[in-house]
Amino acid sequence: MGLTKQYLRYAASAVFGVIGSQRANIAYVTLRGGEKGRYVAVAACEHVFIWDVRKGEKVLILQGQKHEVSFLCPSPDGVHVAVGYEDGMVRIFNLLSGESNVSFNGHKSGVTAMNYDSLGARLVTGSKDTDVIVWDIINECGLYRLRGHKDVITQALFLKDKNLLVSSSKDSFVKWWDLDTQHCFKTMVGHRSEVWGMVLLDRDNRLLTGSADSELRAWDIRRLEEGKAEGEPRVKKGKTLLEDDEDDDGKEEEEEAETVEERILSCQKAGSILREARDRVVSLTADSKARVIACHGNDAVLEVFTVLSEEEVQRKMNKKLKKAKKKAAKTQEGAGDQTAEPVVERTLKDEIIRLTNIKASAKIRWADVLSCAGGELKVALLLQNNTVETYSLKTSDKNPAANKTARLTLGGHRTDVRTLAFSSDNLAVLSASGDTVKVWNRSTLQVIRTMACEYALCSLFVPGDRQIILGTKSGKLQIFELASGSLLETVDAHSGAVWSLCVAPDQRGIISGSADKTVKFWEFELVRDKETDQNRRLTVKHTRTLQLDEDVLCVKFSPDHRLLAVSLLDCTVKVFYTDTLKFFLSLYGHKLPVLCLDITHDSALIATGSADRNVKIWGLDFGDCHRSLFAHDDSVMFLQFVPKTHLFFTAGKDKKIKQWDADKFELIQTLEGHHREVWCLAISPNGDHLVSSSHDKSLRLWERTREPIILEEEREMEREAEFEESMAKGDAPVVPGETEGEAAPAGKKSIETVKAAERIMEALELYREETRKSEEHKYFCEKAGKELPPPKPNPILVAFGNVTPSRYVLDVIRKVRSSELEISLLVLPFPYVPELLKLFSSYIQQGLEVELVCRCLFFLLKIHFGQITSNQMLVSVIDELKTNTLSKVCQIRDVLGFNSAALQFLQREIESKEDVMFFADATGQLEEKKKRRRKRERTVLTIA
Repeated sequence: MGLTKQYLRYAASAVFGVIGSQRANIAYVTLRGGEKGRYVAVAACEHVFIWDVRKGEKVLILQGQKHEVSFLCPSPDGVHVAVGYEDGMVRIFNLLSGESNVSFNGHKSGVTAMNYDSLGARLVTGSKDTDVIVWDIINECGLYRLRGHKDVITQALFLKDKNLLVSSSKDSFVKWWDLDTQHCFKTMVGHRSEVWGMVLLDRDNRLLTGSADSELRAWDIRRLEEGKAEGEPRVKKGKTLLEDDEDDDGKEEEEEAETVEERILSCQKAGSILREARDRVVSLTADSKARVIACHGNDAVLEVFTVLSEEEVQRKMNKKLKKAKKKAAKTQEGAGDQTAEPVVERTLKDEIIRLTNIKASAKIRWADVLSCAGGELKVALLLQNNTVETYSLKTSDKNPAANKTARLTLGGHRTDVRTLAFSSDNLAVLSASGDTVKVWNRSTLQVIRTMACEYALCSLFVPGDRQIILGTKSGKLQIFELASGSLLETVDAHSGAVWSLCVAPDQRGIISGSADKTVKFWEFELVRDKETDQNRRLTVKHTRTLQLDEDVLCVKFSPDHRLLAVSLLDCTVKVFYTDTLKFFLSLYGHKLPVLCLDITHDSALIATGSADRNVKIWGLDFGDCHRSLFAHDDSVMFLQFVPKTHLFFTAGKDKKIKQWDADKFELIQTLEGHHREVWCLAISPNGDHLVSSSHDKSLRLWERTREPIILEEEREMEREAEFEESMAKGDAPVVPGETEGEAAPAGKKSIETVKAAERIMEALELYREETRKSEEHKYFCEKAGKELPPPKPNPILVAFGNVTPSRYVLDVIRKVRSSELEISLLVLPFPYVPELLKLFSSYIQQGLEVELVCRCLFFLLKIHFGQITSNQMLVSVIDELKTNTLSKVCQIRDVLGFNSAALQFLQREIESKEDVMFFADATGQLEEKKKRRRKRERTVLTIA
């Protein structure tokens, strides 16, 4: 067997350069009981970053897996944050540990809206798949799926004191759901276009919606009393709906629907508030007490409104009435006749008033508001240019002015990074964008230098790593000194954009290729600084020009300094001799322009990447094409050889980075991580590190590990991943009786549920095998008339501590995630169910995991009801289950009741001894005491 080439795996090391991704919202969070309004959570591609806005530091990273974060929602207790992803997954993170122990998988596509109920026990999620799902956080499972909307869900909110839910969507409808019966009892159709945002105000008595126009529509919610609604029949046209009306059969259903609506609530339009912006509402949010509302469009202005309390509205109305009376009195004196008492109407403008407008430094993408003590309002803005800004204002002031308290910009670029470079010592990384160039420490990922520049397209470190040179869109070369972070010189090099720079192999100069159809040669020079006349600084001196017929896209020296390769806009690559600039070879074959190229360290091969999605490998001796590879599903944007090897990396607009072998023409590995087009990459001189930049504003560091790659195994793993994906995308199993209607099970079929079902089947097979063995052993013992040695137990049972087969089955079921349990049992074939029911009976008798077993039992009875009832063999098992389950559940209920009563007794005892109140009552009573004390102090001062 011959020697095989060994490849080493590159693994993702870190994500940096991104402050906040645009896909997901920004949210204030509380960290370890810290100060309110100090920490904000933002999405950073697949991770969530928690920023300390006071220090401008990243304090916690909630690690994601693969898919981009699409929504964030902190829990009411401030301990957890729910994170929704683009694949429909929801994960609950603990902010104390940064770990996620609970995950829900129910949506088919990205999560677009999430909200907790007031207790934090339930979570509602809305998605691009038009479904709304309610999840039980405590039991870690899905309750139900609500179907009815026809487009993306934009918001979903629980009502505080009633078991109702309201959801809005891009289909222009707002739907009200009764969660007791899981049906939509009212659809509001008062919007002409998409409903983009929604908030509940005034103790859930008013709904405010934002649409595609400049109006914020307000709706009054009136809830009828329970006794009146359910106890009394509704009277209409002299009859009650309880009477039998034979003449009005056609209208019965409509009247019944109206009765259902009015029995729960009625919703009437109360008016609208005009925004200053004319475009659609991008986001609409309110603080936790729903006293402050903030909304914005596609511009840089955040409009802040405040909801006045009932006392404030009453004072305002009294003032209006006084003015009206004065005006009426004057009119009366002039006219000399008696007029009626003036009446002042209460409008929406009297209840919701504009507080202020906040002008941000760029277009706003998301906003969050937080009310703090002393009437202070904190506002956090996530801007479209990878920036987070926070503002503070006093709501009690007459004309409050917003003060900018923090701006997070240092950790990333405002625009996409278009060029990257590594220093010769592998320690520093250069990244340049449309307005700034940053130098990063590779090991700590901290910014060392930030310098303002023009729109950069290419860059390099000058030999010695003390200066950097940028090629710009305006055709200039900018030279920066790293020690001082200053711009040394700007050279007017070309009349068109400088697309490419390359250092000469002798390190004495550089070449630049431009859209003005020229390649220029520059030499490094040290000149005296005119200002100081002391220090010598670096500059470049123009020596030669190579004139070409087409725009130059990329230039590269061969490492032996013999040849110069130039990529042109006519889809060819021309190769010239460096010394004489005579034409040597023309490499043609690409159908679209070659955007990138590189030459191997031994000057033997040249690889070219094109917008036609192909990579071609050529020999530099005769210009023959060795192989053409279909590399990416979109344009190949960058290509570079790993130093001192014939392996090269390509980056494409298809979000992928791939490594290839130029000798064997094989794909080695694919690095997936970026969520948008990859613009460029840079490989460290020792080949151990790789940095890539993307349109998602992130920079990613990849590290070479010591793990070898076996290509056959890689291909096998890819096929397995594809198979698993196809299995998960297969038709979901149907629950009998729930194929139609608005409510459906919350979970969905995934590879995890299929694997869980397989594990349960394997455990049941093992149980059958062990039962058969023990029966055989018993039979042979009886036949022999003596005790024979027991059969050898299954190695799996031994590994789990010599557990019994029935206990092993229970352990397997217990290890299935709570949120995936129902779907796993749904996938389970019926022949396994009778065995499982018999086991459930024994578990309940022994009092093992009664709650879990009852949950599985009721679900299996529900989905296999027909087959179970028609099976005579199972009648005795069901009877036994009925008896055992009732007695055990009653017993557990009694224990819980006893414990609850004992705890309440202990609470009362402690309170009476220490004269303190527990939990929520304490804060409420403290506030009351403070108010009374302040009132007394004011009274004393007034008397004094």
